[in-house]
Amino acid sequence: MSLNKVMLIGNVGKDPDVRYLESNPQNPGGNAKVASFPLATSERYRDRNGELRENTEWHNIVAWRNSADVAEKYIRKGTQVFVEGRLRTRQWTDQTGNKRYTTEVVVDSLQLLGKRPEDNPGQGSYQGGYAPQQQPYQPAAPTATPAPQPVNPAYNGPQPAPEPSDDLPF
Repeated sequence: MSLNKVMLIGNVGKDPDVRYLESNPQNPGGNAKVASFPLATSERYRDRNGELRENTEWHNIVAWRNSADVAEKYIRKGTQVFVEGRLRTRQWTDQTGNKRYTTEVVVDSLQLLGKRPEDNPGQGSYQGGYAPQQQPYQPAAPTATPAPQPVNPAYNGPQPAPEPSDDLPF
């Protein structure tokens, strides 16, 4: 059994690079869309001297088809996203004959986080926000609590236990 799963929340480092793959015998439908962009995740911690430190890790994100559509329409530099996917390492030979490697996160699920800009609430250009039709959170109306009932002095139901003596084991 094996598992290859990645979950990241971070900020996009630059606008997505969107490409279309051309039709070929192995891909007769062709024109598959792919979007790639860098994603920064940061962790903050205090070192031994109590100074606040920040460590930023950069990830190469690759989104295909529908996820590439979302990336192209809504993701811009600075957008906060939640990416769920799997790691993939590719190898190629560069122009000088050296073997090169890159590790990417291939997107299975992509969610935009944050708020959409207030200056263009009806526009499709988002800095974040999952979907245009998303409604803001509306808290439920407060419910009335029932008024306390008077205590019946004739009631002889369960009584509280008497306080224990001071013989506790600790």
